[in-house]
Amino acid sequence: MSDSPHVSPEKSLDSLILHATDNAVAWITLNRPEAMNALTWDQRERVIGLLAEASADPDVRAVVIRGTGRGFCAGADLRGGAPAGERVPGAVARTIRLGAQRLIAAVLDCEKPVIAAVNGTAAGIGAHLAFACDLVLAADSARFIEVFVRRGLVPDGGGAYLLPRLIGPQRAKELMFFGDALTATDAERLGLVNKVVPAQELEKTAREWSERLATGPTRALALTKQLVNASLESDRGTAFAAEAAAQEINMTTTDANEGVASFVERREPHYRGR
Repeated sequence: MSDSPHVSPEKSLDSLILHATDNAVAWITLNRPEAMNALTWDQRERVIGLLAEASADPDVRAVVIRGTGRGFCAGADLRGGAPAGERVPGAVARTIRLGAQRLIAAVLDCEKPVIAAVNGTAAGIGAHLAFACDLVLAADSARFIEVFVRRGLVPDGGGAYLLPRLIGPQRAKELMFFGDALTATDAERLGLVNKVVPAQELEKTAREWSERLATGPTRALALTKQLVNASLESDRGTAFAAEAAAQEINMTTTDANEGVASFVERREPHYRGR
């Protein structure tokens, strides 16, 4: 949640959520720095739509989510949506289900690897947006805040689902009960961040990582992502069956055949994402 002002009408949605594809990498940039990139309803829907497009586009083979200014994402700007009417039972749950939870699900379900390049403060749903990504890079100036307790709120956007799976229930409760800011270094130590870099090297590192992923066997990466995510709530038998099915599907891809052929021929593989 953010105390940010309404979005100025002269600013278009395309200027608030920037999108570009370069070297098979889709870059999604939250561009509302004056509000620490707090997300309004329409901005959130735009991000969800771009992630769906990335999944469906065979020419997109990796995704980077980043922010401009001092913040990655300060959370949800609830005042940026339609005026609220009289609250009725079920309305809050519906809002969370169709809003914050859909955003996090869009990242988890994206069929391409998603990297978070966290440049500054990631708070509330902004922190969960980063934690839902497959890989998290953070500038040394970044901070992560489970801000909900400071407002007397229950965490939303899948926080109570994501954090225990990433760092265990005790650490998750510590972050959520106290709401203290977590430095990038401490987040890396806990396992919430893959790598911390100087702020001036964040974009360069994100580009290196994403372009490396974009030259990989895209369908194999998608299946691997699905297996890892599903394993967190599967028993061994279910996980093993899913693994065997994924292998069966993957062996029908061009890239799998290329990978085997390159091994036999003792050369570097050339994957095309098919």
